[in-house]
Parts: sequence; structure tokens; C-alpha cells
Amino acid sequence: GDLGPFNPGLPVEVPVWLAINLKQRQKCRLIPPEWMDVEKLEEIRDQERKMDTFTPMPSPYYMELTKLLLNYASDNIPKADEIRTLVKDTWDTRIAKLRLSADSFVRQQEAHAKLDNLTLMEINTTGTFLTQALDHMYKLRANLQPGESAQSQDF
Repeated sequence: GDLGPFNPGLPVEVPVWLAINLKQRQKCRLIPPEWMDVEKLEEIRDQERKMDTFTPMPSPYYMELTKLLLNYASDNIPKADEIRTLVKDTWDTRIAKLRLSADSFVRQQEAHAKLDNLTLMEINTTGTFLTQALDHMYKLRANLQPGESAQSQDF
């Protein structure tokens, strides 16, 4: 597609892939998203720890963006190590909540669940486990219930 023209020294929004490519060629300086700030991320982490439900994330791709930007442009991001730690802490908290929710779901033998404010990456980390667990539950339930065509035997 068409991108540009670019004027030196003026910030411009471009796709992440282009920004990283230009950064690798030392043609630009990346400006992190406004949510990628230590104070904001501390607030997000603390809120996530307090709430029983999942809180909305600043970006549906917060993990992916953090990883890309910190891998390729950490020199342009103030307090990059603290940001990495805060995002990882938030991720760990959310994944632990997701595992507890899945465990509770399976133990209570529920048929459906509502999980709001999860990102696609978070869903994908437990999706396989959860679908396999539900499949096993279905098979176990089917084996516990006598079939309609089964005949009882008297001994």
C-alpha cells in the first residue's frame, strides 16, 4: 500500500510492522502507546489483582505489542524493564484467574460460561485445555447415563 510521505521530526502513525522495520534500519524513533507507562500499568495490574472478574485491557494486543516494542525498540521506551515486569505480572494474574475459572467451571459441571474482557492470546493459551476438558466431561456424562436401548439384566 501507499505510506508516506514522511516528514523528518514529525510523529506519524504507521502499522507496527512498518515502524519496527524502519526502527531496525535506524530510520525512526518509536513512540510507545500512551498506556505503556509505568504508572498506568501499575494501576492496571493492581485493579486486576483486586477484581474477581477480568478487567478491560488497554489494548486487545497488549502482550504482543509489549513484546514487539520491547524487543525491537527498548531504547525508545522509558523504564522498559519495569514495563516488561508489570505486563508480565498482569499476564500472570489474568492467566491464574482464567485457570481458576476453568477449574471451577469443570468442577461445577457447568454447560456454558461467560468470559468478558479476555484477549485472543489469553483465550488461545487455555482454549485447547478447556475444549479437551469439556470433551472428556461429555464422554464421562454419556457413560454414566444408561442408554435408552440398554436392557437391564436380573441376576
